[in-house]
Amino acid sequence: MPYQSPRGTQDLLPDEAPRWRYVEETFRRVCRTYGYGEIRTPLFERTELFVRSVGEHTDIVSKEMYSVVPSGQEMKDADALTLRPEGTAPVMRAWLQHGLGGQQPLSKLYYICPVFRHERPQAGRLRQHHQTGVEAVGSQDPAIDAEVIMLGLSFLHRLGIREETLTINSVGCPQCRPAYRERLRDALRPALPHMCGDCRRRFDVNPLRMLDCKLEKWDELPATPALLDHLCAECAEHFQQLQTVLKALDVSFQVNPRLVRGFDYYTKTAFEITHGALGAQNSVLGGGRYDGLIEELGGKPTPGIGFGCGIERVLLICEKLGLPETWAMDEPAPVVVVTLGETARLEGLKLVSELREAGIPAETDYLGRSMKAQMRAANRLHARAALILGEDEVASGVVTLRDMRTHEQEQLPRDQVIARLSKSKDA
Repeated sequence: MPYQSPRGTQDLLPDEAPRWRYVEETFRRVCRTYGYGEIRTPLFERTELFVRSVGEHTDIVSKEMYSVVPSGQEMKDADALTLRPEGTAPVMRAWLQHGLGGQQPLSKLYYICPVFRHERPQAGRLRQHHQTGVEAVGSQDPAIDAEVIMLGLSFLHRLGIREETLTINSVGCPQCRPAYRERLRDALRPALPHMCGDCRRRFDVNPLRMLDCKLEKWDELPATPALLDHLCAECAEHFQQLQTVLKALDVSFQVNPRLVRGFDYYTKTAFEITHGALGAQNSVLGGGRYDGLIEELGGKPTPGIGFGCGIERVLLICEKLGLPETWAMDEPAPVVVVTLGETARLEGLKLVSELREAGIPAETDYLGRSMKAQMRAANRLHARAALILGEDEVASGVVTLRDMRTHEQEQLPRDQVIARLSKSKDA
């Protein structure tokens, strides 16, 4: 083939689409249960939005963003546009632009969208991958942190995913974090020449990100100070209250003092949900609090918390657990109208139209195939019923209804077909 999908992307084919719809609709139902409303933002934003929010020295901004230039135009910094590499910053931009904070004191939003990162493609994480996510803006109560975590867990559990691991940490705030950065640098400085290139680069500009490095053998490096031991009183109290609420809600969790997130805007709570079915790259959902982000984007100081969850990784877990094949049953099985003869053909087309108008998925043959071939096609479509129309049926005003699961047949008056199939669909 001269043309292939670009590296790090994939085509979603009709046989796979029901699984995606099932995941997306499950997420929507869970979000509605928790009182979150859907928001949709443009595919691209001004590059400066991501530089200011995610952080100039993060891997995403420095290495992985796709920036775009209109054909025939020179790029100016003020006009630079970037395909969305993450979901939170665009939602916060929209929240500010449309004054959502003035409409209600607590904004609870969710999104389902593609994101773009120029990174090495791997299982469940492509250069164009897809995220579900939520943002709760306006409250600094640790209970809203717990709600966001619970929503993520409810989403996974509703899909049948269990035995996940929830880890939490606090990454502090602008008041307590600078002193910790210096302590961390002091601890790691002797080992720096032997650390990976990314860690050496991060040492000066973003030392907390060194803790997230998967290449280093941390048990062979100097002991690093625990961030939790260097929190200010406010951050320590917030983290303690979060643990209290999670325990009260019977949510199992582990405290991981080295858990940090890859974005500069995170403060206080950081959390991650992992699953063993994913292997080494086991993160499926992660997020945290970003109390300074709105102010960084030009708004008034406003607390917020959210998460992002990779749909591809959710699908991969479900495949490993043997769940996906059951999802196709969530899609309504079609009814196939099988016709023999020209008179029956016209009546069959009319019947297909009536079925569809009644909300019943219906198919018929457009290739002039024999009855036997049409029935084989109905089996391939996993049809729940076949409606057989020949010249005799049309003349008698009846339709032969064949249950494709039990293979039982009966004749129905033509004018009772819709009512019968609607009743069986609802049952």
